[in-house]
Amino acid sequence: QVQLVESGGGLVQTGGSLRLSCAASGRTFSSYSMGWFRQAPGKEREFVAAIRRIDGSTYYSDSVKGRFTISRDNAKNTVYLQMNSLKPEDTAVYYCAADLGLQLRSLDHYSNLGVYDRWGQGTQVTVSS
Repeated sequence: QVQLVESGGGLVQTGGSLRLSCAASGRTFSSYSMGWFRQAPGKEREFVAAIRRIDGSTYYSDSVKGRFTISRDNAKNTVYLQMNSLKPEDTAVYYCAADLGLQLRSLDHYSNLGVYDRWGQGTQVTVSS
């Protein structure tokens, strides 16, 4: 059973940085494609970033491109989200997610919630103005 646990959230001022971590259980972490999503109060969960298992290619939403970086350390079973130049509109609960399937997908498919099989419990990020 794959479990995901996020950490690293907190309160930061506009323009600041945070690094989120998502630790995964299981022996085959390197075979999972991983994604980060976020959900602000009263809004739907939205895609932030993804990293594809087969080649490490990354994909970002337009709202975070150039500010956020997704990466992974397969030896530590962990995926990261480095968030720079944070804005108040980045305030949300951030979730990591794992695609456990072996299907080769195009990068844009990883923006869809339905691709993912496992979700973490989320970590709160609050950016003050």
